[in-house]
Amino acid sequence: MITMKNHPCFNAKVKGRFGRVHLPVAPKCNIKCNYCNRKYDCVNESRPGVTSGVLTPGQALTYVEKVLAIEPRITVAGIAGPGDPFANPEETIETMRLIRRRFPDLILCLSSNGLALAGHVEAVAESGVSHVTVTVNAVAPDIGAKIYGWVRDDKILYRGRQAAELLLARQCRAISALKERGIVVKVNTIVIPGVNDHHVEAVAARMSRLGVDLHNCMALFPNADTPFAAIPEPDKAMMARLRAKAEQHLPQMRHCSRCRADAVGLLGHDQSDAARECLTACARIPAPGPRERPHVAVASLEGVLINQHLGEARRLLIYKQTDEAFILVDERPTPAPGLGPRRWQRLARILGDCRAILASGMGDSPRRVLSKAGVAPHVVSGFIDMGLEAVFNNDTRRIAAMKQREASACRGGHAEGGGCL
Repeated sequence: MITMKNHPCFNAKVKGRFGRVHLPVAPKCNIKCNYCNRKYDCVNESRPGVTSGVLTPGQALTYVEKVLAIEPRITVAGIAGPGDPFANPEETIETMRLIRRRFPDLILCLSSNGLALAGHVEAVAESGVSHVTVTVNAVAPDIGAKIYGWVRDDKILYRGRQAAELLLARQCRAISALKERGIVVKVNTIVIPGVNDHHVEAVAARMSRLGVDLHNCMALFPNADTPFAAIPEPDKAMMARLRAKAEQHLPQMRHCSRCRADAVGLLGHDQSDAARECLTACARIPAPGPRERPHVAVASLEGVLINQHLGEARRLLIYKQTDEAFILVDERPTPAPGLGPRRWQRLARILGDCRAILASGMGDSPRRVLSKAGVAPHVVSGFIDMGLEAVFNNDTRRIAAMKQREASACRGGHAEGGGCL
């Protein structure tokens, strides 16, 4: 069973013994909070939403390797922005997968506003994430409407009560789904005097009914150039009083450091300043070229033959070459159908470490997008080992001999938004 034992944010008893590293791989956000001003390179501030750089998943893995060499007491790798992890779902899930594969003993953690989280809970669980924080500032839409400037669901922008209702429904759905999978859930509530301070206990009560494990009441940090800039930060007496009320429903976190999106080190002894040069250096690492991509992706029904159309594949097998054999190193879910060209753009990011992809069928759109991203698309049939040998050895004759004559359309059913779309 997953516990909070070695997570310093979830267990105050270990905050001086174990540390965390936040990986700023999620720059985009899908809601506008009236207290938030996300200045990415604000080195003199320590607050959520601030970072000195944004990393790709591959850069984040290198950064973790370097940070652990400096501070081995780190037990947690998390993503907390600077935007929202699920406004950047491909980067988020790929980062977690890379960290899990390279450092299987690290605790993986995410912090989200919850708007788009529910649709990714399965991928979150599969990637090994065990702790998730959701920021819930209101469980009454009239109060939520005062806190959020807008909420963007895909390409639709919502405001006012409608935005607050949508956000709350999505948050509750996501939390329920996380708990069904045994994931530890913490809820953050930003205490905003005169707006939701009278409502904090109601938030705790509602979250308790959803099975939330821990509640963190966070004092508002007044930010310039925001609608709440003139609201004073709640004092310690107010926070103590509200936490006491909320504690009737949920255990309270009282040691929060209001961490930056690139925080690193022990709570209370943050090393973000010391790690800044390392972070910015990692952010300059170029994307891998074709020769530096060590893997090949394969669409296969059973793991023996290349016999699946890319549009129908719900997961791809990822192989690398060793001196002795071809090794299966990963299985990666493909983006859901129905997204049009965006599906293949997302897939290209997921396959950023792959030099090629082998499938028995593939439409023009994925071919074009993957080729542009440096992932060579090959429509072939036969044994996986034969295809891998041809690609890794750049044997164009063998690849040509394995070419598959494609049907005009995949069996996924284009009219229903499936298949290649």
